[in-house]
Amino acid sequence: MIGQEIYLRRKAVGLTQQHLANLANLSRQTIQRLEAGTIKDLSFQRLTKIMGIVGLSFDVPSLAARKRKNGLWMAAKTSSVSYKKEMSVETLQHALSTGEVPRGYEAQMLHFLDEAPVQIVVMAVEEAAMISNESPTKVWSRLAKLGPVLGAERKEVWG
Repeated sequence: MIGQEIYLRRKAVGLTQQHLANLANLSRQTIQRLEAGTIKDLSFQRLTKIMGIVGLSFDVPSLAARKRKNGLWMAAKTSSVSYKKEMSVETLQHALSTGEVPRGYEAQMLHFLDEAPVQIVVMAVEEAAMISNESPTKVWSRLAKLGPVLGAERKEVWG
């Protein structure tokens, strides 16, 4: 059942139903009903958006393919667009693992929170948690604290 797979991946990447709903621009009740298998009408576009956020697709090997991607690297590169000083994977990992942005990288971290594609943010959080040997929920919690400090506006990512 697709709802069960979404539930398992949502938990694996440390998202609550509300957080996933915010990222997908849907209601928490929609996510809850999808996971419970009780939803009657959900468009294919909405379903694929939810699946993409948690790293799933209709291709069987999608999760294996996602694991081969380097989410932190993609996030660091995305965060450094238009900045002379590039954020390294290690710098981003440090920020996600500690909740502290090294001096001089505030703009890149703000870009990560406000501009990086949602799927890349989720991949980076999942990878950072794995490297730090902690739950993704803790990384999301740190982002929730960093967002307001940095003045991030895309609350669905960090809120």
